[in-house]
Parts: sequence; structure tokens; C-alpha cells
Amino acid sequence: MIWVGGVKDEDMAEELRLSKGKIWQGIFAVSGIMTTLVIYGVLQEKLMRVPYGDNKEYFKFSLFLVFCNRITTSVVSAATLIASKKALDPVAPVYKYCLISVSNILTTTCQYEALKYVSFPVQTLAKCAKMIPVMVWGTLIMQKTYRGRDYLFAFLVTIGCSIFILYPSGYEISPYNKGRENTVWGVSLMIGYLGFDGFTSTFQDKLFKGYDMDIHNQIFYTTTCSCILSLTGLILQGNLILAIDFVVRHNDCLFDIALLSTVATASQFFISYTIRTFGALTFATIMTTRQLVSILLSCVWFAHPLTWEQSIGAAVVFGSLYAKTFMRKEPPKAPLDTEDIENKASSPLKPNPQ
Repeated sequence: MIWVGGVKDEDMAEELRLSKGKIWQGIFAVSGIMTTLVIYGVLQEKLMRVPYGDNKEYFKFSLFLVFCNRITTSVVSAATLIASKKALDPVAPVYKYCLISVSNILTTTCQYEALKYVSFPVQTLAKCAKMIPVMVWGTLIMQKTYRGRDYLFAFLVTIGCSIFILYPSGYEISPYNKGRENTVWGVSLMIGYLGFDGFTSTFQDKLFKGYDMDIHNQIFYTTTCSCILSLTGLILQGNLILAIDFVVRHNDCLFDIALLSTVATASQFFISYTIRTFGALTFATIMTTRQLVSILLSCVWFAHPLTWEQSIGAAVVFGSLYAKTFMRKEPPKAPLDTEDIENKASSPLKPNPQ
């Protein structure tokens, strides 16, 4: 091949420039996802397990956290639709958005409530076991079929999670029971989380396939429904005034809730950016790594001791997730909200990553 003039040099310079740009884009994506979601995990544990004020009061209003997260996301998604000049009209019947909203509220509430009884590492590993309920819901709702390796990975992850949960450290203390963690209640809530979250992601997938729907349209209507439902629940429970009184008396708690809602919303930007720029494989790898980093950080920050059995269980879980990630070929779809996205890398569907 004959190169004329400086054409070859110009091509090489262009390739080098593009390569450097891709590296900086990767740094931006990884640092954004890791920073926002790790902060989210730490704040989630702090809010539910660390007392506030001189009287050592615990924040017990999980539904209030749901309300704050959803109203922040709803406002941002509405602003995005308006700025991009896209229609605010619902694409699907409103009741279908509400179905996702109800199951997602129950998912998030179970997630927060579980932290009253088990540590963040146990909760995070347990959430990885969502593969089985997602497969069940996928078969029932979407008539999906799964390959043998999907069942194998689901089995391995479930075994690893079971080992991690069944062999807790004798020194792990629950702040609410003033004694050993209440594994029974914690696991019961996590089972509720897995069941509701499996339905949420599966029905969301069905909605995207049934309608030509912009991601921000679904986010807006789903989170708006969640705002209304969570606010109604707070009022009916008589907890709205109590929650407001708590954050007024404890300004540091108000700051934590505001930061939690902010990073929850910001994480969606980084996730969408990562999937659009690098694809599903890179996103799933980052998400699995983020879970591992969150667990390690929680163990150091909140002094959670791990047994050798738990270390083996964690190795089985993350080894299986990484193997599954690198064997996956089809990309997932777009996100709904932060609680869903935490574990989409572990789903056997091609779901909506968050």
C-alpha cells in the first residue's frame, strides 16, 4: 500500500485521538457509576442503621425515603422531557405505569426495611439471588424460555447467597434488636424484595416491548405514581408528620436524605451514558464490581466482620456473575430507577438496567 504525503500520519493521529477520547469517556463512566452508587449504598445503610442526635434516635420511615427519591427523579425526568421537546402524554394506559409503581414501592420498602435486621453486605449479596424470581416471572408473564447455563448460574448464585446468609459472624449486631441480627425477618423481607423486584423488571420489559416508549416517559409516569402512592401511604400510616419532624430535628438526616435522592437520580445519567457509549457488557461488569466494592466498603466503614464461609459464598456469587456477564451477548434495555439498577447485571433477562 502506498501512502501519499501525510495521510498515514494523519490517520494514526486520528486513531490516537479517538483512543484517548475513549479512555477519558471510560474513566468518566466508571467513576460516575462507582461514585454515585457506592455513596448511595453507604447512605442507605447509614440512614437505616446509624442513630441520629444525642438521644440516639433511629430513622424508621422507609416510605419517606421512597417518596423523596421518587419525587426527585420525577422532577428531573419531567425537565428532561420538556428540554428535549418530547411529549409528556402517557404512551401506555396509566394503570400499567401504576402496576410497575406499586411493585417498585414494595421492592424498595422491603430493601430499606431489611437493613433494620441484617447488614448491608448480607442484603447486597441476597439481592443477587433475584435471578430465580425473575426467571419465574419471565416464564409466567413473558412466556420466556431460558438456556441451561441460565439455570446453572442462577443455582450457583443462590448457593453462594445462601452460604453468605446462613453463616453470619457472631459479632454482627442489629441496632433494633440489641443482639444478633434477626436473620429470619431480614431474609423474609429480602424474599419479598426479590419477588416484587422480579415482577417489576419483567413487567417493565413487557411494557417496553408492547409500546414505542421513551425511557424518560416511563420514568416520569412511574415515579409520579410512586410519589402519589408513597405519600398516600405515609398519610394513612400517620408517619408523614413524624418523618418531617425527625428530619427537622436532625438536620444531618435531612442532608443524608437529600444526598441519597440526588445520587440516586444522578446515577441514572451515568448508567444511560455508559450503556449508550460502551454497551451492556461493560455496564454489567461495572455494576458487578460496584456491588463488590460496596460490600468491602461497608465492611470497613461500619465494621461488619465476615466469616470464612461468607468469603467463600461471596466468591461463588461474584465469580458466577462475572462469568455470566462475559458470556452474555444481548444488550439490556433502558432503566427505571436506582433500586432496580443495583442488580440488573445479575438478571437472566435482557432487562432494563438502571
